[in-house]
Amino acid sequence: MTPRKAWQRYLDGRRTEITDESAATYHYRLKLFVEWCENSEIETVSELSGWILDQYESFRSGQGVAATTLHNEMETLQSFIEYLERIEAVDDGLADRVNIPEVPDDEKSRETKLAADRALPLIRYYHSSEQAGSRNHVLLEVAWHTGARLGGIRSLDLRDINASEQSIEFVHRPETDTPLKNKRYGERIVALRDGVAKTLRQYIQSDRWDKHDEHGRQPLFTSLQGRPSTNTLRAWMYAATFPCVRGSCPHGHEPETCKFRSHTHASKCPSARSPHHVRTGSITWHQDRGVPREVTAERVNASQDVIDRYYDKATKRERMELRRRPHLEKLEIE
Repeated sequence: MTPRKAWQRYLDGRRTEITDESAATYHYRLKLFVEWCENSEIETVSELSGWILDQYESFRSGQGVAATTLHNEMETLQSFIEYLERIEAVDDGLADRVNIPEVPDDEKSRETKLAADRALPLIRYYHSSEQAGSRNHVLLEVAWHTGARLGGIRSLDLRDINASEQSIEFVHRPETDTPLKNKRYGERIVALRDGVAKTLRQYIQSDRWDKHDEHGRQPLFTSLQGRPSTNTLRAWMYAATFPCVRGSCPHGHEPETCKFRSHTHASKCPSARSPHHVRTGSITWHQDRGVPREVTAERVNASQDVIDRYYDKATKRERMELRRRPHLEKLEIE
């Protein structure tokens, strides 16, 4: 069996177990390996060996990819090799020869975030400006307040907003193109503060386009075609977090001529933030505000361990302040 055919069979078998987004990630990671095999004249997967797998790891490492990226790629490759073992296409034990490089803790969590000292003034500005209740305002505030993933934000329908209870519900609906990353385990109801609920009502009444998606559902966030794609939502979030929304450009550009303000270049703005950056900042903010870890974990649908390792971006000084606030007075010397 050729590496390309094995790759396709593996992905076809996994599609029932994983979301489309995860499938796309695995597709890309293994595509790199398959193309390398073809360029290296490896015609069948039965030729794979520990030496060949080590050569591939060295090849990717030599391309200067981040340690986290290489770690994730080799994990996916190991899963692929385990599948090949199961169907007896390669020697038993080959998967154990896939080296998965360790990632230093500081690099695991080295990631850009939308910091609270930027997010909160920006949200307050939206509230007091002519953009109050606009799509960008609501997109940012809902994402910040709930800490939800991009897929979760995209999945929301009007029916998921409970005005009387001031809550928002995330529901796994894969049959109509809005799966949640953790499937049924990602379903949850998240309470909203008064201000967030009020902003949502304002948006729904005045700024939301009255559209249905191709399945007849009414998305909370709508484009002219119905439910926006993840790329469209990502571009909207970049635009919602432009620094020039509430002040002058820190990079010396004029809004009227800045190329970053176009839909296709929004991600290039050095100060704009993606939905994942907003999620990261939101989780850190939840922690900084003293929200119990188990409550944060349930709101944002992530384990406490994952939050500690990958999302809580508090500095050493911030962690000291967190420890000190609730307990320092207990240590007073009479």
